[in-house]
Amino acid sequence: MEYKQLGGSGLHVPVLSFGTATFGGKGDFFKAWGDTQLDDAKKLVRLCLDAGVNLFDTANVYSRGVSEEILGQALEGLRSEVLISTKTTFRMGDGPNDYGSSRFNIIRSAEDSLRRLNTDYIDIYHMHGFDGVTPVEETLRALDDLITSGKVRYIACSNFSGWHLMKSLSISERYGWAKYIAHQAYYSLLDREFEWELMPAGIDQNVGTIVWSPLASGQLGGKYRRGQPIPQDNRRSQGGSHGPETDMERLYTIVDALDEVAEETGKSVAQVSINWLLQRPTVANIIIGARNEEQLKQNLDAVGWNLTTEQVKKLDAASDRDPIYPYWHQRQDTKLNPTPKFY
Repeated sequence: MEYKQLGGSGLHVPVLSFGTATFGGKGDFFKAWGDTQLDDAKKLVRLCLDAGVNLFDTANVYSRGVSEEILGQALEGLRSEVLISTKTTFRMGDGPNDYGSSRFNIIRSAEDSLRRLNTDYIDIYHMHGFDGVTPVEETLRALDDLITSGKVRYIACSNFSGWHLMKSLSISERYGWAKYIAHQAYYSLLDREFEWELMPAGIDQNVGTIVWSPLASGQLGGKYRRGQPIPQDNRRSQGGSHGPETDMERLYTIVDALDEVAEETGKSVAQVSINWLLQRPTVANIIIGARNEEQLKQNLDAVGWNLTTEQVKKLDAASDRDPIYPYWHQRQDTKLNPTPKFY
């Protein structure tokens, strides 16, 4: 397993991590993702460790804490061998302080996650989304206190916009507080908007990228093909997906290119999709999920090899799209905007 340094930190992480949103299956939304219980979770954890994947990603909101509980039990006796990433921000109760990035919610959420995970510390603690109501200073001071107390090792953010990230980094620098070392972001061949602003920001500020949903809710997994019925046995069809409706013609164009590259490499469409991401700037880690052992084994085979330059160009061309303003305007003058074109 290849390891990469995560952003500007000294932490090295495997290029693949295992996402445990499938653990628990509580509620209709997460039930659509999966319903992995403890016995199967232990098997998946062992498969990951055998392959060198020692970073496990969860969140307090996944099945309202059940995912964290199952992960904690599955990792019993293994804590010194693994890295754990979890998150807070989204609603966990009906009270007025049961969500957001206030000091009140952050400290309570971290302590609740520690208890559910049965651990003394969290390796990477994410703000799952940006809280536009709570002062950023309050959020970052609370996170810095968690690091000072030893309950958290590193902090990261997720689903931020470019200005959310830059404002947070600026305030941390101003007061000498811990900075976000990574941004967990939605990114795939189908959805490349991350490249318009957040990737250049990550390059400039040395913020690593942890990719979630690299297969676009299963749409790049090999089951969606031109001229065939849309599959109904996946989380998108069952109500567990994110984002706007898919431009199906664009999806099929991308899958056509993936099929060509898959035939050239002898790999699956899903493996090619993940490998393409591993060659993108700032990407240090890709979260893979699996409902069963076979899916996990397939995804683990996405590493240990690389696409050729020509194969990357073929996939880039098939998935290219015109950016929104002001990014299309900035493309016009590379002298003013010399950041390499990765989109």
